[in-house]
Amino acid sequence: MSLSPGTSVIRIRPSQGWVPLNLRDLLEYRELLYFLVWRDIKVRYKQTVLGAAWAVVQPFFTMVVFSVIFGAVVKIPSDGIPYPIFSYAALVPWTFFAGGLGRAAHSLVGNSNLIRKVYFPRLAIPIAAVLSGVVDFVLAFVMLICLMLFYGIVPTANVVWLPFLLVLAFVSALGLSLWLSAMNVQFRDVGHATGFLIQLWFYATPVTYPASLLPEPWRTVYGINPMAGVVEGFRWALLGADTSPGPMIIGSSLAALLLLVSGLYYFRRFEKMFADVV
Repeated sequence: MSLSPGTSVIRIRPSQGWVPLNLRDLLEYRELLYFLVWRDIKVRYKQTVLGAAWAVVQPFFTMVVFSVIFGAVVKIPSDGIPYPIFSYAALVPWTFFAGGLGRAAHSLVGNSNLIRKVYFPRLAIPIAAVLSGVVDFVLAFVMLICLMLFYGIVPTANVVWLPFLLVLAFVSALGLSLWLSAMNVQFRDVGHATGFLIQLWFYATPVTYPASLLPEPWRTVYGINPMAGVVEGFRWALLGADTSPGPMIIGSSLAALLLLVSGLYYFRRFEKMFADVV
């Protein structure tokens, strides 16, 4: 077919090798990102009796079980803090992280029809899956404040660090989600292994026990687990735990940043194959 003079032709080719991140595309498609977040929230609680109350019920009853087993029976130390509030303060950020990771790891496969039909930044899908957990986090956090009032615990001035700690939890979940979601497109074993990975990560995070059980310098090295710094930071900021988690939080921040940057480049490199493989 001949083209008239002056007609411009745009040729679309798959990118080769490592590609730029082009994060500006997310700003152009911010309305789509908002829609994906809202859709994930509505689908999660559609046709449920308790609805969004599950965001409080799940960590609350987990806290009750932990208080009986680890607090009353095993008698794990809790840095001088009542064990129920000690464990619940850790479960709030952990549930946000684990929930976001579990949803985002399967997000690309779950949105296969959308990926095959329309162009949009594929990064929006795992980002929306993690961001949709913010609503659950807020509800669980309100319950945490109520428990603090019940136990007569007043937040310290360190509470100003909470937004940073929440961002750290988000970055940790998103960084690992980018790896797992992209790998799950090619190897569906990753989807089956995600639940097991989250379970192992839970025991490697000081949710049911304090990081103070580890002597220095191992406690700082423990910060390689990004969620270790988040959990200990929440207890330090809200409950006044005298754990001085500064070095651990620095290590966790560096580890989370490494996960995010490497995950972004890995995701973008294999993004061109998603529509063909998914």
